[in-house]
Amino acid sequence: MPAEITTTDVQAGEHRLRVSTSGDPSAEPLLFLHGSGPGVSGLSNWERLIGDLGDRYHCIAPDTLGFGDSDHPNPPPRGMAAFTELRVAATWKLLDALGIDRVTLVGNSYGGQMSLAMTLERPERVGKVILMGSGGMPDLKPLPGLAKLIGFYDDPTEEAMAELLTLFVHDPSAFGPRLGEIAAGRMPRALREDVRRSHLATFDFSAGGRIGWRPEELAKIDKDVLVVAAREDKIVPPEVSHYLARHIPNARLHIVPNCGHWSQIEHPETFANLVDGFVRGAF
Repeated sequence: MPAEITTTDVQAGEHRLRVSTSGDPSAEPLLFLHGSGPGVSGLSNWERLIGDLGDRYHCIAPDTLGFGDSDHPNPPPRGMAAFTELRVAATWKLLDALGIDRVTLVGNSYGGQMSLAMTLERPERVGKVILMGSGGMPDLKPLPGLAKLIGFYDDPTEEAMAELLTLFVHDPSAFGPRLGEIAAGRMPRALREDVRRSHLATFDFSAGGRIGWRPEELAKIDKDVLVVAAREDKIVPPEVSHYLARHIPNARLHIVPNCGHWSQIEHPETFANLVDGFVRGAF
């Protein structure tokens, strides 16, 4: 039976964050960081996983600052680099508020980039790192799927959301009506002005700043890192995962076949077993 999930608001310094948790607070903590799709939240990305792992771990899945039902700074930082810096700072303050000194990071897509930023900034507070469909490679031309995600607010309709979500999975037909239901469920949040404002600020590339890390920077990461790539990812190409695994000294690369960008949703048991096995040191 899945573990009970509790959702509350936590004051993280000057920002309020919506946080979903499962498991015993005295158990080993895992911090789950979601991606950047329109209407995303911590629970929409991680509900199945933190339910499955809550019997063994203290699972923490926030709506990252500027996403979902957490605070949205107004005015927001412009550009991914500046907004990521603020989000990372707020996430450290969240861990402080929860009394967590050291944590294993699990990051999907943009959440993987945040995980890398946190690991490089305060390595003493990071245990292991799991990156799934992560960004982090500099000078990468976006795939058409990522371009649709970035440009969602050019045509913010439920049909556009449903079309976008079909690009997140390898086999949309296997989901039946679920993708349409997920799209409909995301739209009210995606259409909020604060969510739109944060999205457009995050992807304001005219602001410049860092998007990825050079090999010599990744070489400084001395953590055990599991890099999970979906072979059929249409949002972030698997070459990014290969790049990260090649340049992070203690990285392991795992390729999930017949899978799109949402490994944790398309193959939840596989991904949960990977997380559990890696954290336990089984491989």
